[in-house]
Amino acid sequence: MNSTGSPAGDARPSDSGGDSALVRGLRVLTHVAEGGEVSAQDVSEELGLPLSTTYRYLKTLTDSDLIEKHHGRFVPGWRLSAWSGHDITRTRLVEVGHSFLQGLTNRTGKVSVLTVRAGHNAVCLRQVSPTADTDISFRINQVLPIYRGAGQRVLLAYALPAVTEGALRAVRSDAADDQAALARRQHLIADLKDIRTRGIAVSHGELIDNAVAVAAPVRVGGEVICSLAASTGMPAGT
Repeated sequence: MNSTGSPAGDARPSDSGGDSALVRGLRVLTHVAEGGEVSAQDVSEELGLPLSTTYRYLKTLTDSDLIEKHHGRFVPGWRLSAWSGHDITRTRLVEVGHSFLQGLTNRTGKVSVLTVRAGHNAVCLRQVSPTADTDISFRINQVLPIYRGAGQRVLLAYALPAVTEGALRAVRSDAADDQAALARRQHLIADLKDIRTRGIAVSHGELIDNAVAVAAPVRVGGEVICSLAASTGMPAGT
């Protein structure tokens, strides 16, 4: 680092685009924030930066808690979540979520996913897989339909009536005809009631082929703040 706080050797504009160190750092930060989960190679190729320079920026951003590094990939950090205007509960979930999910995955051997509600949708806030090549995965900060998938439906089951009505309209619009729309609406209503009764949700291949997931709500002060899901693959034909 030099006296300006920029990575060493990057204080002058680049030869290629004339970007300052600050601008390049902001571009790296923006790419991680929008990508949700990226590698240094991804950032380097997308922004046209040398890999060594990319690593220096990523390290600076990691040291500032703006991003986090897990298993060689970079995701938005808790401080970035706080700056973006999320409430303190969600910011805290970002801060501690990965370590908690890692423990859950270590115990179960399954993919662990932490999901929160954002308006009428759900968002994958954090995820941990047992191996780097696991196929069952969402992107960090990926927006998901709140009525599809176990973790998402858990949030819907405890959401405000306006959110539930929006989901029921979306389910109807997905149907091929009025009869199918009515059946889907009735099925979702019954499923949400069952979730509230049993306290868990189960899904089979709704968003990812051959994936089975079980999810439960996490409450603080009686309010459901997120869902936790464990997911695994299911052999075709099962």
